[in-house]
Amino acid sequence: MPPQGTKIAEEYDNLYAFLLWASLIGSMILIGGMIFFVVKYKRKTDHDKTPYISHNTFLEFIWSFIPLVIFLGVFVWGWHLYHEMRTMPENALEVNVFGRQWSWEFAYKSGKTSGKEFYVPVNTPVKLIMTSKDVLHSFYIPSMRIKQDVVPGMYTTLSFNAEKLGDYQIFCAEYCGTTHSGMLGQMHVVSQADFEKWLQENEEGMTLAEKGQKYFTDKGCVACHSVDGTPKVGPSWKGVFGLKEHEMDDGQKVSVDENYVRESILNPNAKVVKGYPKGVMPTFQGQLSEDQLNALIEFIKSLK
Repeated sequence: MPPQGTKIAEEYDNLYAFLLWASLIGSMILIGGMIFFVVKYKRKTDHDKTPYISHNTFLEFIWSFIPLVIFLGVFVWGWHLYHEMRTMPENALEVNVFGRQWSWEFAYKSGKTSGKEFYVPVNTPVKLIMTSKDVLHSFYIPSMRIKQDVVPGMYTTLSFNAEKLGDYQIFCAEYCGTTHSGMLGQMHVVSQADFEKWLQENEEGMTLAEKGQKYFTDKGCVACHSVDGTPKVGPSWKGVFGLKEHEMDDGQKVSVDENYVRESILNPNAKVVKGYPKGVMPTFQGQLSEDQLNALIEFIKSLK
C-alpha cells in the first residue's frame, strides 16, 4: 500500500486489514472444518451405516449469529468512515480542479493557477471542487485513499487534511482515451510559510473573485442582479451562496451550492426563485468557459 498521508488513510487501511484477516480466518475455519469432518467421518467399509445425527439449535444459532455481528460491525465501521470522508470541512482551503484530456488544472481563490501539480499546506483542511472540460475522469490520490469521479457539466467534491510533508502522486482512475495512463499529476504538501510564498507568485495579479467581478460586468449580469441586496429584475447575489432552503416559485427549497449556481447560469429556467418572473434570463450555455463559470461562482461566494 502507498504511504498514509492522512488520518482517514490510516482508518481506511485498518478497515481493509480487518476485512482481509476476517476473511482469512473465516476461510481457514470453514475449509479446515470441512477437511476435518471429511477425514473423521470418512466411510471406512462398504457396510458402514450413516449414523442418525439430530440438529443442535444452539450451535446453529452461534454459527449464524457470530457472522451477523461481524457483518453489522463492518457495515457500521464502513459507514462511519464513508461519512467522515464525505463530510466537507468548514472554512477549508478551496482548490478548483479541472480535468481534461489528458491533464489536470488547478485554480486558487487568489487567482493562482497551475497545471499538473498543486500545493497545499500541511495540517490544513482542503476542499477540492472538481469538474471536467471534456469527458469523464476520476481524481485519485492513493496516499490519501481518496477518489472521486470528475464529471463534465457538474461539480463534485473531495476533502482531506494532509498530515505529512511530501510529494504525492495523482492519477486518473477512469479510462478517458488513448493517453489515459499519462494523465498524471502531483500534489506537494508544504509548510504554511512555503505555501503562502508559492501562492503569492501570481503572474495574473487578479484573484479569482476579482476575475468573476469583471465577468459580472462584461457579460451583462449587472443589468439584472445587484451585489448589495437590492432586488432588480433578478434576485440579488449578496449573501445567497450557502443558503440551505432557498425557495423556488414551485415551492421547492434548494441549497445554494456550486451546482445550483452553475445550473442557474446555464439553464436559468430550470429553477426560478420565488417572486421573480420565469423566462426573463437568457441562457449562457456555450457563452462561458469553465474558467469563467468558476470565477463567477467564486465572486458570488465572496458576496457575504
